Amino acid sequence: MKKLNLGMMGTIMALAWPTMLEQLMHTAVQYIDTAMVGSLGTQATAAVGATTTVAWLIGSTVSAFGVGFLSYIARACGAKDREAARNSVSQAVLMVLVTGIVFTALTLGLSRQVPVWMQVDPAIRDLAAQYFFILYLPMLPRAASMIFGTVLRAAGDTKTPMKIGVIVNLINVTLNFLLIYPTRQLTLLGLTFTMPGAGMGVIGAAVASAISFIWGGVHITVKLWQHPMVSPRGQKIRPDWSILRPCLRVALPNMLQRFGTSLGYVAFAAMINSLGEISTAAHTIANTVESAFYIPGYGMQTAAATLAGNAYGARDGKRMKELARMFIPIEIGLMILSGGMLFAFAPSLVSLFSRSPEVIALGTTVLRMVALSEPFYGFSIIIEGMMQGVGKTKRPFVFNVLGMWMVRIVGTYICTQMLGLGLVSAWACMIAHNLLLFILFLLTYLRGGWNPLHEAKSLCKGVV
Repeated sequence: MKKLNLGMMGTIMALAWPTMLEQLMHTAVQYIDTAMVGSLGTQATAAVGATTTVAWLIGSTVSAFGVGFLSYIARACGAKDREAARNSVSQAVLMVLVTGIVFTALTLGLSRQVPVWMQVDPAIRDLAAQYFFILYLPMLPRAASMIFGTVLRAAGDTKTPMKIGVIVNLINVTLNFLLIYPTRQLTLLGLTFTMPGAGMGVIGAAVASAISFIWGGVHITVKLWQHPMVSPRGQKIRPDWSILRPCLRVALPNMLQRFGTSLGYVAFAAMINSLGEISTAAHTIANTVESAFYIPGYGMQTAAATLAGNAYGARDGKRMKELARMFIPIEIGLMILSGGMLFAFAPSLVSLFSRSPEVIALGTTVLRMVALSEPFYGFSIIIEGMMQGVGKTKRPFVFNVLGMWMVRIVGTYICTQMLGLGLVSAWACMIAHNLLLFILFLLTYLRGGWNPLHEAKSLCKGVV
């Protein structure tokens, strides 16, 4: 058993660490973006952050299709059916084309309305609309990055998306440095020199992101075409419902979950935006800071989904249970560590992005609140990941949408719009939502509802 555990631990870490590093780099760039824009003032930070939750809505909806392909490919690999895994990739290409074109039309057409719907301060609505428009011009390559990256991870290749993600982030940071600021004098190691700059401000940050997205989408497409196992080369790009149906059965509940929760984030942010510039800036910065401390959780979730799908494809019930017993304590331990660090360093981290004492104080308070709930949320992340891998996405959909709308949104509306309370009360409602998810996923785990092999075994016993 020890050898099995050590071997499985090695597999878990081999799948998880590239995803963690990729997310770490992405979060580091978010930090740098926010700090660079934050140096332009609170209005600039608010203009960029005001539409962030709409970006989550779009990105999470597209990513949901990737979950369908992840489940299908991981199970095919577990069953040693490489032909089925390869054939599914042509359908992933088709999905990239459809989602990329549809969301390009939607985002560009609605770019002027989004800041109005988000209750953005009229003084910065035009700037927020321009930022949003430029950010979604390259929606097709963005869709390719999201879906093709998931396809490669499902096939066990987490290093290629990681390497591409690192370069994308380096391009973004470099272009930010050149496009946001004007030409200026810099001193480095005692040498003073002229650094050229475009002085485009917030618009420069959007252009930098758009260019890096294009590079990433093109390169991950090339890598997919060259991949020895899952290349779509030579396949016809047309609907194959024998593959699309099982993928969509997994993807659609996950898409509805992400859409429902992301729409909740939009409503949540709109209520926070109505609290004023200070609350919007503190909320934007706190979200950026917090995202770094979920990296261990979501890195492990990707590994959990892939390995659970492999075990289910191989119909290996023993391995399914062993995976759960290993992932849960690792995940909780990592989230206790990250939550402790977030609590301890919250003031310093918020200070990286704002010089306003009011923003720093408010951001620190809400971050320390959420830090205490991270281990509970980590458990939910792992169980949900394993359920995604085996294709059980309906129950997580119900749990997440119920928690978002019945607890977070209703609670925030009562607190902020009816009782006149501030940002702290809104984040308290968010924490209550996370704790509800923990309870629901804990009950699902204890009853075996996460594991289709357990359910099948129980059904057979009932028949006998």
